[in-house]
Amino acid sequence: MVLRPAFLRAPWLHFLLLGVLLYLLQARLFPPPAPVVGPLPQSRIEALTGQWVALTGRTPSTEELAGLKRTELEQDMLFQRALTLDLHRHDPVVQQRLLLNLRFLGLADADSSDADLFQQALDMRLHLGDEVVRRRMIQVMEQLIVASNPPAAPTDAEIEAAFEARSAELERPPRYSLQHVYFNREREPDVPDIALRIRDSAMTPQQALPLSSPFLHGHAFRHQTPEQLARTFGAVFVDRLMGESTATGVWIGPLRSAYGLHLVWLDDVTPARPARLEEVREQLARDLAQQARTQALRAGVERLATQYEFRL
Repeated sequence: MVLRPAFLRAPWLHFLLLGVLLYLLQARLFPPPAPVVGPLPQSRIEALTGQWVALTGRTPSTEELAGLKRTELEQDMLFQRALTLDLHRHDPVVQQRLLLNLRFLGLADADSSDADLFQQALDMRLHLGDEVVRRRMIQVMEQLIVASNPPAAPTDAEIEAAFEARSAELERPPRYSLQHVYFNREREPDVPDIALRIRDSAMTPQQALPLSSPFLHGHAFRHQTPEQLARTFGAVFVDRLMGESTATGVWIGPLRSAYGLHLVWLDDVTPARPARLEEVREQLARDLAQQARTQALRAGVERLATQYEFRL
C-alpha cells in the first residue's frame, strides 16, 4: 500500500489545482480581445490620397489605397505600442516637446519644475495629438524592433555578389576638365560672330576670357562628372556636351545652358570605366546593411501586427 502525504489529500489543494486548471483553460479558450487599430478617419484617407496624387500624378488604385491605409495603421500600431510600454515617459525628445507646447499654450506655472510640467502635459494628454511625439515614438519603436533581432553584418561573399549584380550602376562616370566663355542672353545675337573670331584667331581660353560675360560659378572646372556639371549648367548643357567629340584642345559649341550660351574648351576627358571592388566596398556594405535592417524591421512589424486587430 502506497502512503501519500496528508497535504495531497487536503481539499484546499484540490481547489487550488482546479482553479489553476480553469484559469489556463479560460486563457486558452477565451483569450482577451486583441487591441484594435483603425479604421482611419476619412480626413486621413483623403490626405493619403492627396499625397499619392502629388507624387505620382494619378489617383491610387483600390489595391494601392489599401496598402497606403495598411501602412498608416501599422504606424498607429507602433505608436500605440510605444504608449503601452510607457516609452514616452522616458524620452527626452518627448519631454522637451511637451514642455514647449505647454509653455506655448500659456499653461506652464513658472514655479513648477520641468518634471511637474511634464506630468501636467501627460495628464492633459497633449502627447496623443502631437505629430512630433507620434513620429518620435514610432522611430523609437522601430529601433527597438531592429535591436531585438539585429541583422548580421554583410559578408564578403554578399558584398562581392552585390558588386557583380550592380556593376553597370556602379560604373565610374566620365570626368571633364573644361573652360568656357559665357554669353548672357542679352549678348546672344552677337555669339556667332564672336565664336567665329575666337576660332579664326586660334585663341586660347585665357585669350578669349575677356570676351566672356561674368559667370557666378567661374570659368574653369576640373574633373567634373556629368552630374556635377548638370548642377551648375543644367541637363541640356550636359547632354549636348556629352554628344560632342571628346577631342581636347578645341572649342565646342556654343552650348546652351540654363543661363545662356557657352563656348567650351575641353582640357581633358577621362572616359567612364568599371568600378573596382575596393572603391565601392564601403558603399555596398552600407547598402546591404540598410537592406538587412529594412527586412528585419518589416519582419518585426509583421510579427507585432499578429497581436492586433486591423480595421481598414
